[in-house]
Amino acid sequence: MGFPLVDSIDRLCSNASVRRHLHALRFPLAALCLALVIPWIKPEWFLPGLVVAAAGEAVQIWCSASLSKNKLLAAKGPYALVRNPMYLGRYLLLLGGVLMTASVAFVVGFSVVYYFYMVNRVRREEANLTAIFGERYRQYWARVNRFLPSLRNVAGADLLYFNWQLLLKNRGHLHLLAAVLAYGILASFTFVW
Repeated sequence: MGFPLVDSIDRLCSNASVRRHLHALRFPLAALCLALVIPWIKPEWFLPGLVVAAAGEAVQIWCSASLSKNKLLAAKGPYALVRNPMYLGRYLLLLGGVLMTASVAFVVGFSVVYYFYMVNRVRREEANLTAIFGERYRQYWARVNRFLPSLRNVAGADLLYFNWQLLLKNRGHLHLLAAVLAYGILASFTFVW
């Protein structure tokens, strides 16, 4: 038996209807979050936040160039280090914007919300990947950590993997463009207007 509040949040995050609605509204919600964070940005925190966001986007790009979704078991590139690098990259990408506010409360609040999103999403994905790849996924699962990157059992060629065709197929270039646009908007409101 867990904590009632945590269990309720887990159920909410796992609710298929809620997930569908949030997915359908992801672009307006992203624009709303962008608009809400603009007044809170501290110019002196812009560059440190941008560095964190850029690191997150770099991980996202690397993931996009290493993932053939549901066709091949992703175990190269960042997936050689950790089973869920895309969620870590996304966390850093968004955390960069939150850090620009210099608010500990925003950082903690965002991190808690993201934790529930990530854990529930990963739980569903692991069940799906086990169903698709079976024993191969279970062996990968036993060898590679869920969230904490590790260099144990990593071959150099696997780590350096980057496939441009996968990057384009997974629309990594469009995600990069969206990140540049979002942080460009934040920069213009912070330094120009």
